[in-house]
Amino acid sequence: MRTVDWDSANAQVKLIDQRRLPGSLVVLSFSRYQDLVEAIRNMTVRGAPAIGVTAAFGVVLAAWYATPPTLEEARREIKKAMELLRASRPTAVNLFWALDRIHQVAEAPYENMDALRRALLAEAQRMAEEDVATNRQMAMHGAALIEDGDTIIHHCNTGALAAVDWGTALGCIRMAHEQGKRIHVLVDETRPRLQGARLTAWELEQYGISYEIICDSAAGAFLRGGKVQKVFFGADRVAANGDVANKIGTYMLSLAAHANGVPVIAVMPLSTIDLQTPHGGMIPIEERDPAEVLNLQINGEPVAPKGARARNPAFDVTPHTLISAWVTERGVITPPFDVHFQAILEAGSKPN
Repeated sequence: MRTVDWDSANAQVKLIDQRRLPGSLVVLSFSRYQDLVEAIRNMTVRGAPAIGVTAAFGVVLAAWYATPPTLEEARREIKKAMELLRASRPTAVNLFWALDRIHQVAEAPYENMDALRRALLAEAQRMAEEDVATNRQMAMHGAALIEDGDTIIHHCNTGALAAVDWGTALGCIRMAHEQGKRIHVLVDETRPRLQGARLTAWELEQYGISYEIICDSAAGAFLRGGKVQKVFFGADRVAANGDVANKIGTYMLSLAAHANGVPVIAVMPLSTIDLQTPHGGMIPIEERDPAEVLNLQINGEPVAPKGARARNPAFDVTPHTLISAWVTERGVITPPFDVHFQAILEAGSKPN
């Protein structure tokens, strides 16, 4: 089952509702792009690759249900849809990459509405298929960095739920497991929305991979105790110098790993690298509703005192100096990032 899919029989977008996991597996259907915008904002769907493909399908819906069904009205709806989709989550660059790509298709000349709809749908579906293929390539490259017997700390959720299928960092772990490597995963809870405890643990259950959930604050103790061989996480945006914006807590985890000589590995498709952003200090960081922090309860009672205030940045930036390797669909990049990234790009542009 894919995280994001197109229901051709009903002309709807189908999403796994990630807010309901692990308690229940619920698939929602959408026929309005406005509802998809809200689904991205409220994290019904999350994960940079999944958000990008979802946004592309949102543009499809804008054209599909334009009223009246004319090319002029469709382009007007597409413009409105793209504005709302761009504003839904500001940090994940895949969102903007996907919208820029499908916008080029929308701007081409068409004879009629059917031609426009078919072209947009074909592009969105192509992006979905490319995502799966890209993730499998990353999984092969990343699995090569995992040795038999490794214990790995994994932050947030980067598996199939964060993409169309397979995922990024967790996809590498899954591939290593399927290759027969005996691995164990320490799953950061990833507060405040607990994507690790809820989603990554659920995925590892499906794959039959050994794991234990740990508090985010326990990671340093395991690293210092020599009980961890690798740290894996994904990325929502990578600056041109290799700085990585990822789920909040990634920076502290990377600091602890670096201090204890444990390799830190970031896994992301090339579409996540933002060459227009020179360094991580220029990446916009989404700040979410403080209620996500304050609503924590124990025994049915709020933990925070009444009237307490909170800050809730959704992401932080890990400097490239703390990262041992970046895994992409074209291979593994090692420091210095800028030099080796350019080499991978040039190699990829050469004919076979």
